[in-house]
Amino acid sequence: MNVLLVYAHPEPRSLNGSLKDFSIKRLEAAGHAVQVSDLYAMNWKAPLDAADSLGRPADARFDPSQDSQRAFAEGLQSADIVREQEKLRWADTVLLQFPLWWFSMPAILKGWVERVYAYGFAYGVGEHSDARWGDRYGEGTLAGKRAMLIVTAGGWESHYSPRGINGPIDDLLFPIHHGILYYPGFDVLPPYVIYRTGRIDPARYASLCEELGQRLDQLQQVAPIPFRPQNAGAYRIPELTLHPEIAEGQSGFAVHRV
Repeated sequence: MNVLLVYAHPEPRSLNGSLKDFSIKRLEAAGHAVQVSDLYAMNWKAPLDAADSLGRPADARFDPSQDSQRAFAEGLQSADIVREQEKLRWADTVLLQFPLWWFSMPAILKGWVERVYAYGFAYGVGEHSDARWGDRYGEGTLAGKRAMLIVTAGGWESHYSPRGINGPIDDLLFPIHHGILYYPGFDVLPPYVIYRTGRIDPARYASLCEELGQRLDQLQQVAPIPFRPQNAGAYRIPELTLHPEIAEGQSGFAVHRV
């Protein structure tokens, strides 16, 4: 299996850095091919801007979507974007590893998504009609691949429980799981989340490595989160709302899971 690990933490000697090294060794020992995009080490440019689309007139108005579409279609994307897209095509499974900062991913990782997920590559693909609304949410260019989050959080697990002050962890990760990974077609695996990272002693670290190792060993077997595909009949098109008889009387993120 080909595994791409996209890693976002600025300190190699951190817990995240250690777990990243552990994951690489575990995957390679199991016979998998691994590529790593260490975004801070790469000095990854986070902002999406006009420099990402080559060959455009210097005085032209920058349109993020239209310039992205043209650059992707005409082979005029900046080289760093192309390299990351090639890694995504190569990968069977993608791991995103990051600390939960201000209830989301670090800005450098969000910038990786914004720049690499070009128009025509990860969105804006497929037929738009009365029967379909593009190839997305379960379909798309990355369909058939798997993805999993490895997330560290400083708060206690109870803080992210269904009645916890920070909100349920499944809700906090929904925009990433459903919007960033499921949207272009990934089968999204349940995340591996480590809580209370400021209280990791050697015994707990060994336990975490054992747990994470088991999750990595099961990447090909574990059942993905059962999100509802967009074009399989659950949603009205083009409104893209669930039919009233599905999850009747319910709302919120959970209704988009079977």
